[in-house]
Amino acid sequence: MRHQHTQTSSLRPRFWRSGYGVAFLIFAAVAAYFLLKDHTAYVANYLPLLLLAACPLMHFFMHRGHGHGGHKRAADQAKDDALGNADVSRETKQ
Repeated sequence: MRHQHTQTSSLRPRFWRSGYGVAFLIFAAVAAYFLLKDHTAYVANYLPLLLLAACPLMHFFMHRGHGHGGHKRAADQAKDDALGNADVSRETKQ
């Protein structure tokens, strides 16, 4: 099975590596520190719910860039290979 991973060739840096992104991360870290320091009792009540919510959110966001949208194409390609018209179908799909 072949997965083709493409990378963006943008000359502009990603947001998280730009000055604004770093400033946002620092601000968010300071805000989270003070929020947790002052409201630890409230956050502790919701910690199990946050851990359960983290599982589907990580699954959704982490599998987005792995090329999983191509399963239908791979199935069509396998079907064409089995029928013997692999070269014709690949030329028309590209």
